[in-house]
Amino acid sequence: MDYKAAGAPKMAKKAPRHVEHNARGTGKNPYGKTETKAELLARMKAAAETRKGK
Repeated sequence: MDYKAAGAPKMAKKAPRHVEHNARGTGKNPYGKTETKAELLARMKAAAETRKGK
């Protein structure tokens, strides 16, 4: 009898279980995208204004 073949099948190695919604290389987070400090501050201020308005 071949005891090695008994049991549950092995999962694939080095494969992610799921895909992240903001993974590198996607539309939300493309490769090589760098945000300047001015863009970051503008985005943070806009987010603060929307939170303050609620």
